[in-house]
Amino acid sequence: MEPQNFSKVVEFVLLGFSRSLELQKFLFLLFLLVYVITVVGNLLIMATVTFDPRLHIPMYFLLQNLAVIDLCYSTVTCPKMLVDFFHETKTISYRGCMAQIFFFHLLGGGTVFFLSVMAYDRYIAISRPLHYIAIMNTQLCAGLVAAAWLGGFIHSIVQLALMLPLPYCGPHVLDNFYCDVPQVLRLACTDTSLLELLMISNSGLLVLVWFLLLLVSYTVILVMLRSHSAQARRKAASTCTTHIIVVSMIFIPCIYIYSRPFTPFPMDKAVSISYTVMTPMLNPMIYTLRNQEVQAAMKRLCKRLMICSRE
Repeated sequence: MEPQNFSKVVEFVLLGFSRSLELQKFLFLLFLLVYVITVVGNLLIMATVTFDPRLHIPMYFLLQNLAVIDLCYSTVTCPKMLVDFFHETKTISYRGCMAQIFFFHLLGGGTVFFLSVMAYDRYIAISRPLHYIAIMNTQLCAGLVAAAWLGGFIHSIVQLALMLPLPYCGPHVLDNFYCDVPQVLRLACTDTSLLELLMISNSGLLVLVWFLLLLVSYTVILVMLRSHSAQARRKAASTCTTHIIVVSMIFIPCIYIYSRPFTPFPMDKAVSISYTVMTPMLNPMIYTLRNQEVQAAMKRLCKRLMICSRE
């Protein structure tokens, strides 16, 4: 029996959302607005924390880094998706697809670890308030942020190392608006059951266990608040509630996508939109609307810009 020869994949075809021209125009305007709000919102948080000395504390340094991750994470998928609305046949090169998977999981994995860093920051702030600044010093914060990026890199490089050797023999059609592991893995011309199990362990089990650990951590933090004053309890509870909302928005869709067999379901695309497009836009709003210090700092920054423009 002669060995099979698989033709090298040049590109994948993305089905996107709809073939209706009117619907595509509407979705283009909608997602363009979402992306612009994402870029402006996250850049505003980055600029506010950078230029306001009152926000030069660990919590806002971490918030600034989360804004960087959100901006980059959204940029991995949104610009390509917006351009594709103008093309009847939406394609992505094989190398472009693998690069998108790498950066998508680098930033997604980094976010998972980074939210753990933010939970640790809140734990220190509430359990050791008098020593908070000394413990969460610049060196430790930078080290924790670097560790989160390293964790994301290791997670992503493992995903890519498992994907690259796979042969593809067609069809090369992905029922999605971007490249991701579940869709690409299904196109491989070989038995991928063991790989699928490894992918679920690397992605699904990671987010599920991390989500449960974070929920337990924030429960412990909220219980610790009972020994604080009423004002301190309200402020800390508001911050922790904000973190729990963001954690849930990121983790629950990821658990749905990656913690089960990679069999397609009708809801997959809608769930993917929620954490690739909507969450990076909503994070700045949630942190801003629930944080008076950030709101005040943004007002000071706007006044400063207005004064500079008049001069």
